Amino acid sequence: MKRGGSTYILTNKNKTTLYIGVTSDLIARISEHKNHTFKGSFSDRYNLEYLVYYENYGSIEEAILREKEIKKWRREKKEKLIATINPEWRDLWEDIKHW
Repeated sequence: MKRGGSTYILTNKNKTTLYIGVTSDLIARISEHKNHTFKGSFSDRYNLEYLVYYENYGSIEEAILREKEIKKWRREKKEKLIATINPEWRDLWEDIKHW
């Protein structure tokens, strides 16, 4: 049985830095970011705690391919992608934390 995956984008309070990630467990992974589980990591150093975008896939391989694609984009294109589902850039954590 294939396990699904998610590609996601985090930002900080001032929306100055973007982080594109991939995971097989979106809830657990975002919780790790919010709790700064991995001290000294990129997301910890830049206080990337706000989930502003995510996509779910049927397999982790699909999610990894999408993550690689988005990482190559310029910031402007990433911002447009975020705006397609979250024009206010609100933290989507509240929407997903009880899945």
